[in-house]
Formats: sequence, C-alpha cells, structure tokens
Amino acid sequence: MIARGTGWDFVRTYGIPRKVEAAVNVALNGRTREIDLGRAQFRRWDGSEAESYFANIASAGMSGAIAQRANETTKALGGKVSYTWATFAVFARWKTSEVKVTVGAEAREGRMHDVVVANGRYFGGGMMMTPEAEPDDGLFDVLLIGDLTKRDLLVTLPKTYKGTHLPHPKAELLRGATVTVEAPQPLPIELDGEQPGTTPVRFDVVPKALRLRVPA
Repeated sequence: MIARGTGWDFVRTYGIPRKVEAAVNVALNGRTREIDLGRAQFRRWDGSEAESYFANIASAGMSGAIAQRANETTKALGGKVSYTWATFAVFARWKTSEVKVTVGAEAREGRMHDVVVANGRYFGGGMMMTPEAEPDDGLFDVLLIGDLTKRDLLVTLPKTYKGTHLPHPKAELLRGATVTVEAPQPLPIELDGEQPGTTPVRFDVVPKALRLRVPA
C-alpha cells in the first residue's frame, strides 16, 4: 500500500508510512495481515441499485456531504485542514433527520447527524472516530452520532484527532457484522471517501478478504 489520497486515513490504522520509500520497504519486507472488507448495497444517485466494497470506513449522513465538499476544494493545505473546513461548512447547513439503524440484532431510531460504519479507525484526515476498531475481527464498529449542537461540535471535534471523544452523551457505539440504514429522505453515503449514492443501504463484513503488507 502506497498512500496517495487526501487524508492518509487507511494507512494510519496499520502504521504504514506515508513516505513512498518507506512504504515500498514495507511492501517488500513487511508481514502479511489478512483484513476484512465491507460490502455495501445501496441506491445510486440515478435511483438504480448498486453494490461496492470498502476497506476502511463507510458512513451515511453528514460525513458523506463533508467528504464531497472536501473533495471539491483545494488540498493545498493538507487533508486535516480540508476536512476540518468542510466539516464546519456542511454542519452549518445540515438538518438532522429521523434515521433507523440496525446493527446485528440491535435496532435504533432517532434524529442523527451520522452513522459511521468502521472497519478501520481513522477518517476525515486523521480523526480517530473508532479507536478500538479491529479490521480483522469480523465486526464493524458502528458509531451513531446524534443531534449535535454547534457547541457539541466545537468541543468534541478536537478530541476526535486523539480518539478521546468517547463516551459521549450524544453518541453510541455498537458492533456487528451487518448494518442497515434507512431514512424517510435519502441520505448520502460515503465509502472510503467517495460518494456513490444514498440510503437505503446495507453493509456486510466480508471476513479476511484482503491481504495487506504491514510493518513487521
């Protein structure tokens, strides 16, 4: 793996270096780790059904719009600045909606900003949203983010870069191998930083689907 994206989030979970020479050394001399993938079945923007895979983190809700805003802006200041600016820009206009989520046998319903379905630990240019996620345990770490205020965002966002934002009174962490998200109005979904469509969406773990070279 040689990371050339905006946020370098996938490689952070595994400690794979960002510099090309060091990453090539890991590719040549590192150990092999078998990790899970996520499979998403969703609705494309044109309304047709689709299926795709992700290796790091998927989501439904505000973070899909944030990723789109970040992708449309300059990356000259780096991924962290791009995603932080996009977060505040989107949050200022975002309206929460009633969302129904199932995680395995658990069901939740309420007003939410986001549903984060994590195989890895980082997204958004270094936010450690799910600090205890293990990409080879056969389970997603699913973070439900409730109806946040501007003050909640200002206080909590800096903590996400250290992974110290949980527990939080307006968030809940669940674990499961299957996740569904539905909403009365379609919500944008995000798969590893891309925005291929909307809810309704189903996520399934595909165990040990990818072999990855990681530092020895």
